[in-house]
Amino acid sequence: MDSFLILLALSVVGVLIWLPIYVLVLAARLRRLTERLARIEAEPRAADAALPKRAETAPKTLAAAPTPAAPQLPPPARAAKPADQNRPLVVSTERLRAATAWLVRNWVYAVSAASLALAAIFLLQYGVEHGLLPPAARVAAAMALGLALVGAGEWLRRRHGDSTRQATAYLPSTFSGAGIVALFASVVAARQLYGLIGPEVAFAGLLGVAALAMVLGWLYGPWLAAVGLVGAAAAPFLVGGSAEATWWLFPYFALVTATGLAIDAARRWAWVSVLALALGYGGGTLVLASGGAPGWFAAELAALVLHAIALPPLALMPAHDGPLASVRLVRGVGQWPAFPVRLVAGSTLAASLTLALLGTDTASESLAVFAMLAALVLALALWAKGAPALADLTALPALAFIARLAFEGSGGRLHSDFMAQMTLLREPESSAPLTVTLLLALALAGSLAAAWRSLRAADAPIAPFWAAGAVLFAPLAALTLELFWAPALVIGAYPWALHVIALAALMVWLAVLYARADAANLRRAALATLSALSLIAFALFILLSEAALTVALSVLVVVAAALDRRIRLPEMGWFIQAALLVLSWRLLLDPGIDWALAAPLWEVALAFLAASAASAGAWVLLQGLGRDRVTPLLESAGVGFATIFADIVIFRWLRDSFVGDAAATHWGMALLALPWLVTALVALWRMQTGGPLRPFRKVLAALSGAIGLAGLAGAALVANPLVNPGLAGDNAVAGPTPLDTLTLAYLVPTALAFAAARALRNRLPRAHLPLLAGAGLLAALWLALEIRRFWVGDTLWQGGVPQGELISYTVALVLVAAALLYQAIARGSAPLRRLAMAVVVLTVAKVFLLDAAGLTGLTRVASFLGLGLALAGAAWLNRWAAGQQRGTIP
Repeated sequence: MDSFLILLALSVVGVLIWLPIYVLVLAARLRRLTERLARIEAEPRAADAALPKRAETAPKTLAAAPTPAAPQLPPPARAAKPADQNRPLVVSTERLRAATAWLVRNWVYAVSAASLALAAIFLLQYGVEHGLLPPAARVAAAMALGLALVGAGEWLRRRHGDSTRQATAYLPSTFSGAGIVALFASVVAARQLYGLIGPEVAFAGLLGVAALAMVLGWLYGPWLAAVGLVGAAAAPFLVGGSAEATWWLFPYFALVTATGLAIDAARRWAWVSVLALALGYGGGTLVLASGGAPGWFAAELAALVLHAIALPPLALMPAHDGPLASVRLVRGVGQWPAFPVRLVAGSTLAASLTLALLGTDTASESLAVFAMLAALVLALALWAKGAPALADLTALPALAFIARLAFEGSGGRLHSDFMAQMTLLREPESSAPLTVTLLLALALAGSLAAAWRSLRAADAPIAPFWAAGAVLFAPLAALTLELFWAPALVIGAYPWALHVIALAALMVWLAVLYARADAANLRRAALATLSALSLIAFALFILLSEAALTVALSVLVVVAAALDRRIRLPEMGWFIQAALLVLSWRLLLDPGIDWALAAPLWEVALAFLAASAASAGAWVLLQGLGRDRVTPLLESAGVGFATIFADIVIFRWLRDSFVGDAAATHWGMALLALPWLVTALVALWRMQTGGPLRPFRKVLAALSGAIGLAGLAGAALVANPLVNPGLAGDNAVAGPTPLDTLTLAYLVPTALAFAAARALRNRLPRAHLPLLAGAGLLAALWLALEIRRFWVGDTLWQGGVPQGELISYTVALVLVAAALLYQAIARGSAPLRRLAMAVVVLTVAKVFLLDAAGLTGLTRVASFLGLGLALAGAAWLNRWAAGQQRGTIP
C-alpha cells in the first residue's frame, strides 16, 4: 500500500510538472507556425510589387548602357560580441532588474527544477521515515532518479535544442540541473545520512558530480549552472542527518565553489563566480553555526580565496594585470579593475574580516586561524608575484592578522592558555611556551616575503608599498603582542626583548639592502632605519625603567627630523606625529602624571626635558622645509611638555616642603598657574610673526591662558585667604610685607600681565586692554589684602573691621585716583582721566556708605575732611587737565 501511494504521489507530481511545460511547448509551436505562415503569405505580394518597377527601369538601363557595376553585397553580419564582464559591476541594479524580469517570465522553469530536485530528496527522507528500502537501495533510487533527469535533459537538448528560439528552451537545463542536485544529494546522503561510504569515496563521488555539472554547464547555459550550484549547496541541509563528523562539509562547499568558478572560466559567466563564492561562504557559515569546527572553516575560507585567484583565469600561476582596486576606491577616479581582480578582492576582504573575528574553541583552532591568514599573505606575495593587480590585496590578510592578535589577546582561548603558563604559575625548570615565538615567526615570514617583492625589478612601480609592508608587518605584530598579550610575564622580559632585537637586526639588514639598491633615493632605507630604531627603543622599554622609552622615542623624533632634513623625506612627518602622540600618552596618561609625582625627580626630569628638547630640536631641523603640518605640533609639544614639567616640579616642592596641602593655598594655586600664563603670553608674543603657525599659536595661547586663568581664579576666589582658612589654617599669609605670599599670589601675576600689555600694545592691540584690566584687578586685590593684613595679622579671615582699616582703604583709593590722574595729565590720556574720576566716585561711595556708619568721633571727621579736600583738589586737576587737552586753559 505504501509503495502504491509513493507511485501515485510521484505520478501526480509528474503530471503537475509536465502539464504547464507541455502547454508552453504547444504555445511556442503554434506561435512559430503562425509566424511562418505570415512570411509565406507576404512573399507573393512583395514579388508582385517589384515587377512594375523592374519593367520601368529596364529601358533606361539599356539606353544608357553604363558599365555594369559590381554587385553590392549586403554588409556582413556583425559577430555577437561576448559580454564584457570587466566594465560593469557584476552585482548592479540593471543586472538585478534583468534577472528579476527573466524570473517573472520564466518562473515555471524555476519551480519545475525545484520540484524535481525535491522529489529526489523527499524520496530519501521518505525511505528513512518508513524504512521501506535498505539504505543502499534508497541512495541508489535517488541516484537513478538524478541520472534519469540528466538523461532526459540531454535527450531534449539533442532532439529539440536548448536555444531561446526553440520551444524547448530551458527545459534541458531544468531537467539536467535537477538531476545534478539529485546526484549531489545522493552522495551527501550516502555519507552524512547513512554512513555507507567513507570520506574518500564521498569526495570522489562529489568530484565526479561536479565534473559532470561543469560539462553540462558548458553545453547548456548559465541556468543549469545556477540550478546545479544552488542545489548542491542546499543538498546537505535538505538531506539532514545526525552524523557527528561534519568537518568534511567545509571541503564540500569549497568543491561546490570551485565548480562554479570553473564553469565561469569556461563560459565567462561572471555572475556564476559571484554565486559560487556566495554559496561557499554561506554554506560554510551555516555549518559553523550548526556546530562545525572553526579550524576547518578557516581552511575553507583560505581555499575560497585561492580558488578565486586561480580558477577564473585558468592559470596555475596568477597573472592578473591592470589597475589596483585600492587606487580606484581611495582616489575615486580611473577605471575599475578587471572582473577577476574584483572577484579576488571581494573574496579576500570577506575571508580576512571573517578570520579576524572568528571565534574558536581551542588553542589549536586559534593557531590554525593565524596560519590561514599568514598563508594568504604569503600566497598573495609569493604565488601571485606575476599578478601586479593583486599586490595591494596583500594588506587585507596582513591587517586581519594584526587585528586577530588584538582580538585574541582580549580573552581568546589561545591567549588564555598562554597566560596560564606564566612564570609564577609554571612548575620549576619547565620551559616557556612557544606561542608568541610562533606568531611572531608567521608575521616575520610575511615581512620577508614583502621585502623580497620590494627588491624585484618587476615590482619597481609599487616597491614603496612592499617596503612599507616589510618594515611594518612584523614590528606591528610585536607591538600588538606587547599591548595585548604581555609576553614578558610568561617567557620573561629578557627573552621577549631578544625577540624584538632580532626583528631590529632584520630591519637593519633591510636598510642596508635598500641603501645599496637605492643610491639616489634613500626613502626605503630611511623607513627600515626608523623601524629598526623603533624596535630598539621598544626593547629598551621592555628592559629598562619607565623613562627609557620616553627618552628613546624623543631621540627617534630628532632622528626622523634629521632624515627628513638630509634626504627630503616628507613621510617622516607621519612618524613624528605618531611619536608625539605616544609621548603625550606616556607623559600624561601611562605612566602619566601619577608616575611623575611619585618617581625620582631625576627620572621625571629626564623624561619631560628629553621630550621637550627633542621637540625643539626637531622643530629647528624642519625649518625651511615647508612642513607646516608638523612644525606647529612640535612647537606646541615642546612648550607644553616644559610647562607641565614646571608645574610638576612646583607641585612636588609644595607637597614635600610644607605642612598641609600647600598646593590648595592662595599662593600655591597661583604658582601652579604661572607656567601656563607664561606659555600663553609667549604664544601671544610669537603670534606677531604671522605665517602658517599663527592659528596654532592662537589655539595654544587660548588653551594655556584658560588653564592659567582658571588657576588664578581659584587663587583669587576659592583660595582667597580672606574667606578660606584652608583645611588646617594653612592658608594664612606668610612672609614679611611686602615680600609675602600675597605678593607671590597676586602681585607677581600683576607685574607679568602689565609687562605683557606694554610689550603687546602695538603688536596685538586686542590683547592690550584685557591684560591691563586683569593687572589692575589683581593689583587692587593685592593692595586690599595687604591693608587687611596690616591691621588684623596673618589670619585675614579672623576679626572684624577696625576703623583704621576703613580709613586706610579710603586713603588708598584717594592715592590711586591721584596716581591715575597724574598719569593722565602726564600722558595726555583721556581714558586714564576718566578712570581716575571713576576711582574718585568709588571713594565717595565708600565714604558715604561705609565710613559714615563704621567710623565714630574724630576719625569720622578726619575722613570726611580728607575726602572733601581730596575731591576739591581732584576736581581742580581734572578741570585743568581737560582744559589743557582742549586748549582752553593756559
